[in-house]
Amino acid sequence: MILSRKPVTIAEVGTLVPKGEEKKPIHGYLKSFSALSKADAIKLISELRALDNPKLKEENFIKIADFLPRDVEDVNKILIEANLTEAEANAILEIVKKY
Repeated sequence: MILSRKPVTIAEVGTLVPKGEEKKPIHGYLKSFSALSKADAIKLISELRALDNPKLKEENFIKIADFLPRDVEDVNKILIEANLTEAEANAILEIVKKY
């Protein structure tokens, strides 16, 4: 039974999965694909929330933190359903560039 559902970044998953010999493949995967530390991912998401863009949802912040887009095209591929303007995408990129 699912009690609640909350999107988390790849960096946060590492803190949720218990350590142990049988979990090594999971931790290897997380290490390979997590570009940010948990603290940096949280800071990035906080800055993205501060944009106060009604087109962006919590899931979008997580995607941005996991993929770290490098240009407007990347932002639009990641957030295709958000239908962002170029100015909105550039505002996201300015924040991502700090990380």
